[in-house]
Amino acid sequence: MRNEADSARRIAVLVAFMSMLAPFSIDTYLPSFPDIAREFGATHVQMQQTMSLYLISFAVMTLAYGPLSDAFGRRIVSLWAVGLYCVASVGCALSGSISELIAFRIAQGLTASAGIVVGRAVVRDVFAGARAQKVMSNMMLMFALAPAAAPVIGGYLHDAFGWRSVFLFLALVGGALWLLVYRRLPETLPREHRHSIHPVVVGRAYGRALGTGGFMALVCMVALNFGGMFLYVAGAPVLIYEHLGLDADDFAALFVPLVVGIMLGAYTSGRMAGRVDMLRAVAIGYGSMALAVAFNLTQAYGFPGHVALVVTPITLYAFGNALAAPSLSLLALEYFPYNRGMASAAQGFMHTASNAAVAGVLVPVVAHAVPKMALGMMSLHLASLLLWLGWLRATRAKT
Repeated sequence: MRNEADSARRIAVLVAFMSMLAPFSIDTYLPSFPDIAREFGATHVQMQQTMSLYLISFAVMTLAYGPLSDAFGRRIVSLWAVGLYCVASVGCALSGSISELIAFRIAQGLTASAGIVVGRAVVRDVFAGARAQKVMSNMMLMFALAPAAAPVIGGYLHDAFGWRSVFLFLALVGGALWLLVYRRLPETLPREHRHSIHPVVVGRAYGRALGTGGFMALVCMVALNFGGMFLYVAGAPVLIYEHLGLDADDFAALFVPLVVGIMLGAYTSGRMAGRVDMLRAVAIGYGSMALAVAFNLTQAYGFPGHVALVVTPITLYAFGNALAAPSLSLLALEYFPYNRGMASAAQGFMHTASNAAVAGVLVPVVAHAVPKMALGMMSLHLASLLLWLGWLRATRAKT
């Protein structure tokens, strides 16, 4: 019994780290944007493509990793994907042009997406009930914590060793994760529960997911909520350098409070597991995000450019998002208990496609003005809130 408990704890920690790799790769290099652009003579659009094309490739590949892990198992898919991620990261560090960097960033996206998809499926393979909510909270903590902490680490690496060191660091992170998966991750999907990888079978499974309104609503809620925070993560170079007048080593002024908000939200979600039902936890999370949006609009229009006032509502929003996300994800996975890999992949695709849209479309439109960034957060939050209220109404009508 003790051995089983120890094994469960190790798996819980491992899947949390697996979920970290992809978002950690998104913006560790954000402080290096100006130097990369100068070295390669890259335009603003090309620099933005290093992020948006990473996200698009990430999103597309999540649709493959779900069925692959349902067909061949969680462990082997993870090992191959993380190993190739290390190769792609070294390629980024050795790039001799902006075109090469973009190509290797796409390769990073194609490989990094396995961690979050497979990790979420492993959680539901191994855990249930309140325990699953606690583990998912930790997983969401790492998934949300990584893009917040990454620019701080990237800023220090950039100042000390230059921008190429950032990608070598990511290769080392990938190598450490590969070793952990190899040594600590057992196969959690029995052979008798595996599914065919035939394109027709996979297509039908995704068709069922797309046609299940409740599932898609929950998946979109998670993506939109995270997008309200990711808007400030992806727009950080403009916000930090232009609006707040700070330097590359000042990214901590935004991201450390953001990390604190995420940690408190995930911790609160874990503490609520088994004590407060998931619907109430989500409601509290939405309430926190609504307060943050109101505060953010007030400071953006009344006190633009003040660091503390810009950071405080973002931190509160991050808390609410981290509180609501684990329960929303678990509620979505319950729609497909026998195709968890596929359901997890659909979640990952929608989440990352949303981030790509935020980084590639919304940020260029709103980042030039602090009030417009606040309006962007408000729009994403309201869209998610309306979906939540509609899902609640439909769910209660069925019961």
